[in-house]
Amino acid sequence: MTLTLFTGTANPPLGAAVARALDVALGACEVSRFPDGELHVEVRESVRGHDVYLVQPTAPPAEQHLFELLFLADACTRAGAARVTVVLPYFGYARQDRRASGREAVGARLVADLIGTRQFARVVVLDLHSAALEGFFGAPVEHLTAVPTLVDVLGGERATNGVVVAPDGGAAKLAERYAKALHLPLAIVQKVRVSGTEVGVRGLTGDVRNRAPVIVDDMISTGGTVTAAAAALIAGGCEPELTVVASHGLFVGPAVGRLRALRLRRLLVTDSVALPAVEPLPVGVVSVAPLLAEAISRLHHDRSLGDLLVHE
Repeated sequence: MTLTLFTGTANPPLGAAVARALDVALGACEVSRFPDGELHVEVRESVRGHDVYLVQPTAPPAEQHLFELLFLADACTRAGAARVTVVLPYFGYARQDRRASGREAVGARLVADLIGTRQFARVVVLDLHSAALEGFFGAPVEHLTAVPTLVDVLGGERATNGVVVAPDGGAAKLAERYAKALHLPLAIVQKVRVSGTEVGVRGLTGDVRNRAPVIVDDMISTGGTVTAAAAALIAGGCEPELTVVASHGLFVGPAVGRLRALRLRRLLVTDSVALPAVEPLPVGVVSVAPLLAEAISRLHHDRSLGDLLVHE
């Protein structure tokens, strides 16, 4: 089968980079809107009998990018694609994986169900907020991780007195993977969420005194979690300059202002989502295009992805 790659409007540079890494031309499609605002998606080339891959993070605005993905998948299926695989470098709604108050939607399950209605051959995701989300999808999931890619960048300049910090319990397993790869001790901040944008801290497990913290998480959204963790670390006597690493850099709402107030030595994210304006933060961006291209190539040729996947 011919491998064909499409991308929506969520992160065109990443889609183009994946195409270059695969040495294929990016598929031609048009995403537009009718005068009344309704979405219109059209594939502009034949995909009949093709092995199609759709690269589209459901980053903010999540609903817009999700519907683009579903429309693009429907267009490819109706045009006769033999197999359609969705590649989600970032899965929006991942934090809505349970009911906190009892009278709310479980957004992650609903979105996974919507994606599942398209009968995808596979769903490829990158560093989900929780590995348990794999079970929400009807299609088989390949859960990739950017941790080795980020560790390669961090490893050359990590401090010998460093400590890897999970900013909350949910990031503990992720932090363990970083700590093991960097050969550093681990500390965990015990976070309490006050609201969607505000968090507090109950305590800190692990020794951070006179150590250089490396705060790791799956995403940076409003910066509230990182800010609360930084306050706890400084109270615990760590070195004042912080390194922050995340797979997904959303930087929404008050994020830039909050992070600017910290003494950041380095802020490292991937290009899983399109980076908004974050000046003057010391942001470094590591591309996951080679990782996604390798996963697509292996799936296309029916080869194992074992060494690329999250194992918890």
